[in-house]
Formats: sequence, C-alpha cells, structure tokens
Amino acid sequence: MNDAARPPRPGEELDLPRLEGYLKEAIPGLSGTLEVLQFPSGHSNLTYLLRVGDTEMVLRRPPRGKKPKSGHDMHREWVLLNALHGAFPVPKPLAYCDDPAVLGAPFYVMERIRGLILRRDLPPDLALSPAEVRGLCERLIDTHRRLHSLDYRALGLGDFGRPEGYVRRQVEGWARRYRDARTPNVPDFEEVIAWLEAHMPPERGAALIHNDYRFDNVVFEISPFPRPAQAPDTPSPPLTREGRGTGGGERSTTFRVVGVLDWELATIGDPLMDLGASLAYWVEADDPPEMQAVRLGPTNAPGALTRREVVQRYIADTDLTADDLRFYFVYGLFRLAGIAQQIYYRYYHGQSRDERFRHFDKAVAELARAARRAMEGWGL
Repeated sequence: MNDAARPPRPGEELDLPRLEGYLKEAIPGLSGTLEVLQFPSGHSNLTYLLRVGDTEMVLRRPPRGKKPKSGHDMHREWVLLNALHGAFPVPKPLAYCDDPAVLGAPFYVMERIRGLILRRDLPPDLALSPAEVRGLCERLIDTHRRLHSLDYRALGLGDFGRPEGYVRRQVEGWARRYRDARTPNVPDFEEVIAWLEAHMPPERGAALIHNDYRFDNVVFEISPFPRPAQAPDTPSPPLTREGRGTGGGERSTTFRVVGVLDWELATIGDPLMDLGASLAYWVEADDPPEMQAVRLGPTNAPGALTRREVVQRYIADTDLTADDLRFYFVYGLFRLAGIAQQIYYRYYHGQSRDERFRHFDKAVAELARAARRAMEGWGL
C-alpha cells in the first residue's frame, strides 16, 4: 500500500556517480552504494527514491522540456520546507544543490516519510466503513484549514508571496499560461475566462496556501492498519470530528496526517483560492461519467464528503455560505485545466515520452465542460 517506487522512466534517469558523490559530501554519515528508483505518480516535478545503505531519502527535480517561467523552483520549495518543518507536517529537508554539473538542474533532497498515500481508489485491502471514509475526508479538510491558520510571518515567510491583488493576478496569469500552452485540439476557455473576470470577488485575507492540496499529496498514518474486511452487515462505530473511531473499545481507527508533499505551487495568497483549487479535484460519486474519468482521489467512495460538505466544514464558524464559493470552484476547474494543458503541451511537442499524458487533451476538454456547468450553478 506504499507509494511503490519503480525503475526510472526512459529519459528520466539520474547520473548515479555524480549524484552519489554529491550526497556523500553534502549529507554526513551516508555509507553504501546509491540506488535510485522513481515514484511514478507525479505529473510535474520528477520525484525519486534514493537508498544509500540503510538510509532512504527523496529527491525532487524539475521535469525536462518546456517549463513555466515561474514554475519548478527547487530553491523556493527548499526554503518553504525549512520554514515549515517542526510547525506543520512536512518532510525534513536534507540538502539543496544548484550546481548543474551534478544533475543538469537544481534539485533538493528530503527525508522519506512512510505512510499511506491515497490515489484514485482506496486500496482493496484497506477496509474502511462509510463512517471511517467520512472521518478520513474530515481530517484532510481540517489539515487544510490548519495550514491556512499558520502565522506565515512568524515562520519567516513574509516575503514568500504578494497577497495584494492575488485573485486578479491568478485569473490573468492562468489565462495567459493557458493561451501560451494551448494546442489545436483543446477548447479555448475564453467564455470561462470572461466569466471569471466579470465575477471576481474582493480579496478575503492572506495565508500560506499549498495550491495543489489533494489526497495524493498527503501522507496518512491510519491506525490500526491494515485489518481484514468486515462482513457487509457488520455495524461500524461512529467517528469523532478528530477522525477517531469509537465503538466500545473493540475497534478504534485513528487518521493522522504525517506529511503534506509537493509544495512547488505554494505561495501567500487568498486561502479561498486554495480551497477552490482543491474542490476541482473533488469528484463525487454522482458526478457525470466524464468527470469520473478525471478523478484523482477516492472522493467518490461510500461515505466521502460531497463538495458542499467540504465547503461547509471549511467555512464553519465564518459568515461565508457555499454560494460564496462559486467563483473559486470555477477558478479551480480552469486552473486545473491549465495545469493539465501545460503538461500535455510537453507531450504534444515530444518533450515528454510519458504515456500517461497522451490523453490529457480529453481531460482538458472535460474540465472546460465542468467549468461551464459550474458557472450555471452545478457542483456546489
């Protein structure tokens, strides 16, 4: 059930002798021969598992091919991890290298956090009741709220972003990036862009935001784990808001977030824009089949929160309503299409040979349809 690493994809191998020499100089105490595997699930920065003797680490580096001007900044991620470590669940940063002679691009190395990363579907041998799935979702949303509540200035991140004008800058920026990366076989999104420009809300504060917060960027510790599946008619204990099962002491399931990963898009900005970006990934069980095809997490599992329930939990104790989140949801769908299209652009032009990207044009088209439906009231 771990996020299994595999041999590197063709064209994405690392220079082992140069990397091993760098690591043993930069990180005290390493002894043994370097072994490198690649985590296969990421779509943007390349992520590798490094083993040197008994020590396991994770390396992040930019993808090959055309990259957004402000994207894939390894040093920015490195600075953020150093600021957050000890204050929020992130991997411990170990080393940063900007010498192109080592791997041809900047990269950083961090500790490996062991736990469960949930991908498109729950693992078949993870037997969670609907009440437990709900608790899992609640823990995910509560951790997102916790991130937004951090005092980013006290963490030394006061200059990490420009919160003033963030909403307008994001709409205009993603419109520009989408147009720059558009290929002839995807929608132009002009109707959606015009709607966003016409419905832009006022700024609603500033926080440290992740900008890609979803199930498969979060590492969970689930205890007890694993356990055999229950019979269908076995009653399940209720869960508290903290994600802990209660059932007379016979069974108690606790969900804990032990790591949040992939901080390449993080900045200081409007937290509701961050929530909107996450809502775009939240495909419900009764969403159209076309949306199910682009689902990346187990958000359709029995017991999972709906998007409206996600919003209600996030905005609890505020004066906001679910209807206030319409703009942010449409923005999130458009932004997700922009990310997918930037990745597809690399595949379309032969800059990536990763076959996972072959049909991203279809995902972009479906996100265009979803954004237009959301403009008319669907989804929340």
